[in-house]
Amino acid sequence: MTVEDIVRILDGTPLTCKDNLGIEVRTACGSDMMSDVLAFAKTQCVLLTGLCNPQVIRTAEMMDIVCIIFVRGKQPDESMLELAEENGIPLISTPHRMFSACGLLYENGLRGGKMDA
Repeated sequence: MTVEDIVRILDGTPLTCKDNLGIEVRTACGSDMMSDVLAFAKTQCVLLTGLCNPQVIRTAEMMDIVCIIFVRGKQPDESMLELAEENGIPLISTPHRMFSACGLLYENGLRGGKMDA
């Protein structure tokens, strides 16, 4: 699945890095707790979150997250948009709630992966 597929599935609006929508995504992580993202995010992961602050971008940068999806129509401020552009991280806003957005991606074949023991 690509970021472009995710935009279509979630009725999303790309906010940054529109040239990077062809990036391949293998797993997804839905969380508002960046400590959980640090502990459980996998390679080529997309992050779904309702948390809208610069720490989300910094966490994505550290974990090589390929895309951030803000649920419930959340809109990052200009400083977040600039930070995401600098790091090449596509930001997407979707009107769906977290549960629905995760369910739609799962229904279309994107998985979260198993937790390591």
